[in-house]
Amino acid sequence: MKRKNFLACLALVSTVGVHSSASAQSDKTLRVVVGFPAGVSIDVVSRILTEKMKDELKRPVIVDNRPGAGGRLAADLLKAATPDGNTVMITPIVVPVLAPMVFNKLSYNPEIDFVPVGKVCDFSFALAVPATAPVKTLKEYAAWIKANPQQANFGSPAAGSLPHFFGVMIGTALNVEMVHVPFNGGAALQSAVLGGHAPAGIDVVMEWQQNAKSGKVTVLATSGAQRSKVMPDVPTFKEQGFPDAVGQGWFAMYAPAKTPSAAVDEINRALNKALANPEVRERFAALGLDAGGGSPADLQKTMVEDTKRWSPIVKKSGFKAD
Repeated sequence: MKRKNFLACLALVSTVGVHSSASAQSDKTLRVVVGFPAGVSIDVVSRILTEKMKDELKRPVIVDNRPGAGGRLAADLLKAATPDGNTVMITPIVVPVLAPMVFNKLSYNPEIDFVPVGKVCDFSFALAVPATAPVKTLKEYAAWIKANPQQANFGSPAAGSLPHFFGVMIGTALNVEMVHVPFNGGAALQSAVLGGHAPAGIDVVMEWQQNAKSGKVTVLATSGAQRSKVMPDVPTFKEQGFPDAVGQGWFAMYAPAKTPSAAVDEINRALNKALANPEVRERFAALGLDAGGGSPADLQKTMVEDTKRWSPIVKKSGFKAD
């Protein structure tokens, strides 16, 4: 999978006749709708999972790519799907959590139209500066931009992306007015930071790894509650005295509303077993992802917590997608 494709998935998501048991669906194909093209990270992740899930479910499991509208087309398809345990969707946080914050008109309501199945994976972001920058630590960076407010701007791969909003979160935590500069994708952002044309950049951790290893950028901090396994030597914002600068992206699985609980539970068990597989965890780690898991209730709790986390940040950013 090419690194430049990773953020393709961070842009800015009657019970009559459906009471049959989960086992009654065992001879039917489980369709996993993915709202992004083949080859991008969420598609790769979905195919890794479906290959393992089919063995546990003992029925065919296929990935159905339906790219468009930043994953919202797939959400519409899931909303319209028959809730019989034969259709699910794997989607990034932007579709169920961020899209309702940035779109005035949205054709689906994640609280009403979807039922959580389980979290698939988490990923963190990192703040990086050019290797030539006069700072090597987060505290030095905070002092520098306060003394030089003209340098208090940061680049992200796109307006309305999680790196954009995380930059706003950083500014709030540092008590500095950070100015957002959107770029046309991760490659353009990397070039700008490496060339010293952008004082700082925020992107997923994996995007900075190669340039950090070669000494072309300095990664000052990562965004997770714990250190990233991709960059274990880089401390988090929380570790460095900024506990409010914590935020992660994630992919998760959903079913249509009113899908029988027995079917949801069966798919959740298969998902968790696949995520516990050492090969799956190793392949996820190579993509800079931490394997997820847990119950549907755990995913629901994450959605509630992240809505509370990101809502004031998105509002402060002033960003609207329509």
